[in-house]
This record gives sequence, C-alpha cells and structure tokens, in this order.
Amino acid sequence: MKLATYKLGGSERIGVVHGNNSMLFDLGAAAARRGLDGKSFASMLALIDSGERALDAARELFSRSVTEDDLSIPVSDTDLSAPLPEPRQMRDGMSFPIHIRQAPRGLRRLIARIENDTEELARIEAEPLPELPEVYRRQPIYYITNRFSVRGPNSTVQWPRYSKVMDYEMEFGIVTKNRAANIPAAKAREHIFGFTIFNDFSARDVQSGEMKGLLGPAKGKSFDGGNVLGPWIVTADEISDPYNLTMEVRVNGAMRSRSTSAGMLFSFEEMIAYISRDETLMPGEFIGSGTVGNGCGLELGRFLDDGDEVELDVERIGVLRNRVQQQT
Repeated sequence: MKLATYKLGGSERIGVVHGNNSMLFDLGAAAARRGLDGKSFASMLALIDSGERALDAARELFSRSVTEDDLSIPVSDTDLSAPLPEPRQMRDGMSFPIHIRQAPRGLRRLIARIENDTEELARIEAEPLPELPEVYRRQPIYYITNRFSVRGPNSTVQWPRYSKVMDYEMEFGIVTKNRAANIPAAKAREHIFGFTIFNDFSARDVQSGEMKGLLGPAKGKSFDGGNVLGPWIVTADEISDPYNLTMEVRVNGAMRSRSTSAGMLFSFEEMIAYISRDETLMPGEFIGSGTVGNGCGLELGRFLDDGDEVELDVERIGVLRNRVQQQT
C-alpha cells in the first residue's frame, strides 16, 4: 500500500493512495462506516503504533470499500502533508560512496568561489577524486537532524535569510515500526514499516563553515521546512528490493542527474542493527539513506535559484516536488 497524510476541512487524515496515484481512500471514514474503532487511523503514527493487525485492517477496509466512491477524494482536492509529519526521531546517513568522495571537494570548491580564490579553485579542480575514507566502510555514519522541521510534497521551502547558497539532496529512507533494542541485521527487516523520499535541503555556504568544527552540520541543515518527506509511504511489502531503484533529480522540469539506490555501503537493515546497539529503536523513526551519487548541486557545482522547482523521482515510490523561495 501507499499511505498518505493529508488535510481536508481543517482536519488531518490518513489514506490509501490509489487510482494511479490520483485518489485518496479515507481510512478513518471507512472504519466509522463499518462500525470499527478508528483510533488506529487517527494519524500515521497511530497506525504504526497499532502494529500489523492495524495494517491488515487497513488493507481489508480498502479492499472491501474502495468501490464506495464517497470514501475517496482526488489527491488534487487535498493538501498533502509529509506522510509522517513529526517523526519520533530523524537520522540521516552517509551511504553512497560517490557522494562521500565528491561532497568534500564540492565544499572546498564552494569556499574557494566564495573567497574568490582562483588559485585554490584551480588546485581543487586539478586534484584526482580522493579515495573513500576507511571509516565509512567500518560502520554506518549518520547524524540526528531536526524532526520538528518536516514539510511535505508541494510545499514551498523558505530559503533561510542567513544563506546565499541553497541546495537540494536526493535521498530515500525508511520509517520504522516496533520498539526494540539490539536488533540483529537478519531480523531488522521486521522493523521497516515502509519507504519514502527525502529532500535534505541544505544552506551550503553556512554548512561549509560549520563542517570545519568537525561536529557536523547545524544551521546548514536546521531551518524551518528544510527536511521534506513524501509524497507518501510505500509499505515494506511492496518493495522487495529497495537497493536497485532508479533515482532522478529534475529542476524546473530538466533532468539534473540520474542514479540508482544500488551500492549503499550499509543496508537499512545493517543501519538498524548498528543504531539499536544498546539503544531502543522506536516505531515511527525516519532513517535516511544519505545522498545518492551526483544527487545534489554540491557535487555538480550547480545550486538553486529563487523560485526553482525540484522534483525527486524514486522508482516504486513516487515524485517529491517542492519549490524554493528566498525570504525578503
């Protein structure tokens, strides 16, 4: 199933996406019509917390009632939210070798351009691509980002006033289910509720200065609306192999890059095993894959302009579309 969160008539609802991604089936209304307790369908977190029985109930409701036209509404008539508007935690990884190797050079190149240091820029351009640092092969690398700054598809991302260089980052990720610690990688698939797309918008000029502190990004990543999820969650049973999906970035309708989810240094299952070592993994967390190779402007040397529309297209999931707008 594809599961979405949307607003209609001032209330937040969850629904099953159908009709070639054009319709939303209202799970709460369907449960009420059948005289069922609809608490599990009050929100995406409620559904995740209610476990497999609730997910099975959602499938049965959809199967039995999808032909009842008044239980569905066109997606275009609703305000789609992030499928998980407030994750219990947000962790973002660094999993794709090409991005890991290219991004630091992109940051150095950006700094040289900001400082108008043409000699340094020439040196950087002449250097061979560095080897992958060994630490990325030893263990999953991730940071924790702001779970309160999440926005959804079709939202306008407000360019932070303190930044002059805005960038997109093409990622996908998982939403977790079940509460457990010390999860073996072989059992970790049981803790994946589903998959969604992540655009990790970044204020690159600010991030370039922060990374010199060796502690990770702060205001380069954390600003209202900078974490975008969507357009919906595809349940784990629908994607048997998430490690061979085509991923494409388009800016203003023109293809910027095309890549694949193949080649992650650590699978999501291995990431779950590592994260949950003596730490309880909660249902409703989001774990990002990290940026796919060539999946951001930093690697390509092409950043965003005011008003640009960015589309992240991931096979089997959908298209996450957002516009960026400079604040005055």
